[in-house]
Amino acid sequence: MWFLHGATYVAVRAIENECSLRAVRAAPCPVVVMITVAIIEDNRLVRDGIATMLNALTDISVVCSADGACVDELKRVSPRVLLLDVGLPEVDCLSIASNVRRQLSRCDVIVMDLLPVHEEIAQLINAGVAGFILKDATFDEFVQTIRSVANGVAVLPPPMISPLFAQLSCVAVARRPQATDGARRLTPRESEVIALIALGHSNKEIAVQLDVAAHTVKTHVRNVMEKLELNTRLQIAAYAHEHFA
Repeated sequence: MWFLHGATYVAVRAIENECSLRAVRAAPCPVVVMITVAIIEDNRLVRDGIATMLNALTDISVVCSADGACVDELKRVSPRVLLLDVGLPEVDCLSIASNVRRQLSRCDVIVMDLLPVHEEIAQLINAGVAGFILKDATFDEFVQTIRSVANGVAVLPPPMISPLFAQLSCVAVARRPQATDGARRLTPRESEVIALIALGHSNKEIAVQLDVAAHTVKTHVRNVMEKLELNTRLQIAAYAHEHFA
């Protein structure tokens, strides 16, 4: 209850209002983590169109676009995600993907294509590709794939799942004894991590679900890859489908 009068009351209310304004000004603003993107696409109209639409978003910035191999330029700008068209003429996209993964460890590769044949899907995954975008995908699906891959989630469109698992099943049969030896050395926690990766969870989501630190999950993922001789999260998901189903 107020008992102040006149000028004293006005002065106190002014001080209160100023303190409130300072509190508002001091309130932290949400930090937007910018996802830097590079595009390799031979069709200039498509390339420029993708860049224009992505640059209109608040959390994505296209830092490089080219019509062919440009690993040196990619090393200079160090993008978080590379959008790679596998239909490039006279360009070995598998080599680009593997070179990018080897030379730019923090850059994940997303392949843009219609629907590769079974062998190509497996080869691209083995080369380190983290996601796929079909050419008939909506813009929302396009953007969601970029954001998911940037957050550590591998993305495989539904039409590609069956062909991939069919191909990997054939490979698994040929190397089953070796895979079984690796599976015997998995810890119960590593098996849990494999199952959650197969469900599409990121390291952060797995950490929350298992109530452990994110860096602990990262260590588990690295150990799984070493024991099973795998290179990507998509390969881990395929392994889970083959052995945990």
